[in-house]
Amino acid sequence: MPERCIYWEEAKAIILSDAHFGKTGHFRKSGIAVPQDLYKEDLQRFFSVITSCKPTQVLVVGDFFHSTANEELNLFLKWKNDIPNLTIRLIKGNHDILGVDWYNQANIELIHGQLQIGPFSFQHDPAEQLSATVTDDFIFSGHLHPGIQIKGLGKQSLRFPCFYITEHQCILPAFSKFSGLAILKPKKQDAAFAIVNDQLIHIT
Repeated sequence: MPERCIYWEEAKAIILSDAHFGKTGHFRKSGIAVPQDLYKEDLQRFFSVITSCKPTQVLVVGDFFHSTANEELNLFLKWKNDIPNLTIRLIKGNHDILGVDWYNQANIELIHGQLQIGPFSFQHDPAEQLSATVTDDFIFSGHLHPGIQIKGLGKQSLRFPCFYITEHQCILPAFSKFSGLAILKPKKQDAAFAIVNDQLIHIT
């Protein structure tokens, strides 16, 4: 979806990565003036996807949150309480450092390492070899904040977040718009879907 996530229709699940909720609050807490509107936009987009797709579960492949608790995460809890029947399963990322009690309060299932559902595996770091027995699985991951650079005339170029897909893996873009990009160069056999002006564009 151009909203930087995947809707898995058969499982009634939204798959996303690297929302980094609370990141702008973390920066402001450190004295860096980052507008809270960036966080509110990400949060509004998250709940808009939930409202439109009506999933029964959300699978987060890491970094759903950015740091320790702050006022922005209190806003998340308030909104989450409006959809108590939604199951959120979080494969823990390197930024998911909140205490277990906080995840329990938010009714979020915390998973360490890898989640297996049928022929699919879900993990945060695409490069991490978590299991030698699931080499044939298709892996959904995040962590890299993948992007692609499109060159125009002269030295002009634009950079966009993208879904990066290989034969055995899909690396999701960062759900948060307040994040950097790791520019990838698709190999001939791979595919990239850039998110441009709220549309998906297949890059070959």
